[in-house]
Amino acid sequence: MNLGLDKKVALVAGASSGLGFGAAKILFDEGASVAICSSNEERIGKAAKAISGDDNKVFPVACDLTRKDEIDRLIKTVEEKFGRIDILVTNCGGPPTGQHDTIGETELELGYNLTFMSAIRMIQGVLPGMKERKFGRIILSTSISAKQPIENLLLSNTYRAGLLGYAKTISIELGPFGITVNSVLPGFTKTERLDYLAADISGRTGKSKEEVAAGWIGNIPVGRLGTPEELGSLIAYLASDRAGFITGTATTVDGGQNAGLL
Repeated sequence: MNLGLDKKVALVAGASSGLGFGAAKILFDEGASVAICSSNEERIGKAAKAISGDDNKVFPVACDLTRKDEIDRLIKTVEEKFGRIDILVTNCGGPPTGQHDTIGETELELGYNLTFMSAIRMIQGVLPGMKERKFGRIILSTSISAKQPIENLLLSNTYRAGLLGYAKTISIELGPFGITVNSVLPGFTKTERLDYLAADISGRTGKSKEEVAAGWIGNIPVGRLGTPEELGSLIAYLASDRAGFITGTATTVDGGQNAGLL
């Protein structure tokens, strides 16, 4: 299926590895010009080369997503490079892990700025141009934890659920401008973050990382972990003209793990 992305410009956040990298790679392979960002300049530069070699259709930018001034600079830099942003994929590393009695003010603020406000600030940054052009695709990469809370991930469960409410609300407001807003909720996927979570659980329980992973897989009906490219393929479809009548959705990409009807 030709998704018609060859003349589109996408910005993918948190794309030096994992889910963001997978999304950026699929969008590039479908023909889009892609700007990618992460907090580490060296890593985002390497990611750009891994996606495209030396193709100038992939543009790496270092950006601290916890800071509004950095996000404002990111949006301006990408628009100066490509002239516009048609597609925004909000994504970031997970917030600090922990339960209610282990999370303090520092963790609350970091998680709020990284997981919640970074998405809102990026969306606010691209909206003026999208509204003017009467076209836009906004895709929020969140987590299955927004629908089905995960143990020891209090901040992720809380802030990502809040983003679903934000995304649904603005999808109604932005529909008349030709802008769609959708959320994708990855389940347990082969990423550095998942490896970190396995190590965290291993340290708290004494189980090996392999035992932890086996426990996760045992709760996934398809019997395996997901891949970043599988999430990226859904993102690419939602970013295309073919998905113009799809907005306000929150789709799990979790191998059937979510037990809810919605």
